[in-house]
Amino acid sequence: MYFIGIDLGTSAVKLLLMRENGAVEKIVSREYPLSFPKPGWSEQNPMDWWEKTIDGLKELTDSIDKSKIRGISFGGQMHGLVILDEQDEVIRPAILWNDGRCGKETDYLNEVIGKEKLSALTGNIAFAGFTAPKILWVKEHEPENFVRIRKLMLPKDFLAYKLTGVQSTDYSDASGMLLLDVEHKCWSKEMLAICEVKEEWLPTLFESYEKIGTLLPEIADMLGFPRDCVIAAGAGDNAAAAVGTGCVGTGKCNLSLGTSGTIFITNDHFGVDPNNALHSFGHADGSFHLMGCMLSAASCNNWWMKDILETDDFALEQEPIAVREQEKKLGENSVYFLPYLMGERSPHNDPDAKGAFIGLSLATKREDMLQAVFEGVAYGLRDSLEVARKLGVAPKRTTICGGGAKSPLWRTIVANVMNLSVDTVEVEEGPAYGGAILAAVACEVFPTVKAACEAIIRIKDTTKPDEILVQKYENAYKKFTNIYPALKGIFKEM
Repeated sequence: MYFIGIDLGTSAVKLLLMRENGAVEKIVSREYPLSFPKPGWSEQNPMDWWEKTIDGLKELTDSIDKSKIRGISFGGQMHGLVILDEQDEVIRPAILWNDGRCGKETDYLNEVIGKEKLSALTGNIAFAGFTAPKILWVKEHEPENFVRIRKLMLPKDFLAYKLTGVQSTDYSDASGMLLLDVEHKCWSKEMLAICEVKEEWLPTLFESYEKIGTLLPEIADMLGFPRDCVIAAGAGDNAAAAVGTGCVGTGKCNLSLGTSGTIFITNDHFGVDPNNALHSFGHADGSFHLMGCMLSAASCNNWWMKDILETDDFALEQEPIAVREQEKKLGENSVYFLPYLMGERSPHNDPDAKGAFIGLSLATKREDMLQAVFEGVAYGLRDSLEVARKLGVAPKRTTICGGGAKSPLWRTIVANVMNLSVDTVEVEEGPAYGGAILAAVACEVFPTVKAACEAIIRIKDTTKPDEILVQKYENAYKKFTNIYPALKGIFKEM
């Protein structure tokens, strides 16, 4: 039997073909454009997602017996606003998770409606990337589009709708809309009223591993797939990535060094950070999790390497820093980097935040600046870990995924900055692999998501913290925490 995981990312869709024993048969990827119509804006055409997904599915399955394809599921970029009219046509480009236009709407929700009320209704406060502020923005700035809305959905759920005709979402992804009562797993009628959203616009809620339907006959026939191919609800990208690394069950942790960076800590019961610096979301295994999300992680490295240094040789640039690692001279960098290239979410919730290098001198070399980029992202993730630790949640180890996780140097920095053992898994395909596992659970190959992960996921390597480097980074991190407060007012003026 075969199962397909579809990871709908910000720059590309990745499609993964998995056998029932967890073996990956094939992976294909299709890129699509990302639009920045104005500074701070970020949009995509949902039809690009659909066309590239169909094209990718054809290549993914071109050399197998398609009659053995049993299920499909998803991991997807979260929070994006996709709106359809009464003819099921996309009304406007999707406003994405990293779009920063909704500062005014976010402030309205947090300051006028009130953070305490939002947290009571949804378990979270408003962040500029969340879906609800985007809806309010469309209502205010594009009223002609707002009155046309008949269906409202998230990015991966647009694909599910096109495949099945079923308007669905799952609890992990819906948690980031600020419309869901996360604790009680239902739409918050009061939040819908605040945002003037009609409940009939919204999708049916499912657990990530539940079957939402089967392929539409015309889609199945076009692809040559069985008409009874099961489609499972899937999950937001971070929850799907957590499944793909075996981060299910109580007290597990996963770090993602993708375009954005996240720390994901599982919990079997619902809990809220009193300061709302961390998100309280549903998890793809049916439980809950706390998550801190920084908007720029591996994208900081891509920016530095490709846009500034104009090189693709990532390994060569890291070689001088690796020498420092061997000599235990990491943690001695006098250059610091604030990784807020797209503003910042956790824990600062500041769309006006900017990136910055601090501590430059005539002695500064390019490797110092690259090291500062790696360290800045690690410090940013530690900010969220510290919030969790204050709540009494203190993991000792973590799995890691995302493009940045492929760098042994970056893993070493992360392990010592955060004082955690960092595990890499045999299959490092994050949300796509998690999506395929969810599809297998929906097809009843495994009784639960946890059972599937225990049967499939294997740890291949562990990076352990070093006592000397941990202490050095402890001192450096204390300095890092002083930089953002000192610059916050300047960012606002800029």
